[in-house]
Amino acid sequence: MPPALLDMAPRPFLLTQGRTQAHSAAIAIETQVVATDHGLATCAHATFERRDIVEVCREPLSVAEIAARLGFHINVVRVLVGDLYTDGLVVAHLPEFDASRDVATLRRVIRGLRAIS
Repeated sequence: MPPALLDMAPRPFLLTQGRTQAHSAAIAIETQVVATDHGLATCAHATFERRDIVEVCREPLSVAEIAARLGFHINVVRVLVGDLYTDGLVVAHLPEFDASRDVATLRRVIRGLRAIS
């Protein structure tokens, strides 16, 4: 992206209205997110970032994958997914185990992040 366009990109705190957490749900980076039928039907009326998240979640994706695909900061995605979840535009499936302490999961995340670059 040319430097002039980088200066025009909205700052993360503008996308989340200064919030660092969603209003309701605690959204982890491994949370699986999928768009609802309602979300897909109404996403054309959403802001750009929210619409992009709903569109990319036609198939289940983790919050980390959404951030990587859309080029958004992961904490921005966590806040926006929480808002979309509250509004019924996406469904969030939290894992049953603590993935942050699971070595195999952490290795898969590292491999996935390396593959993106």
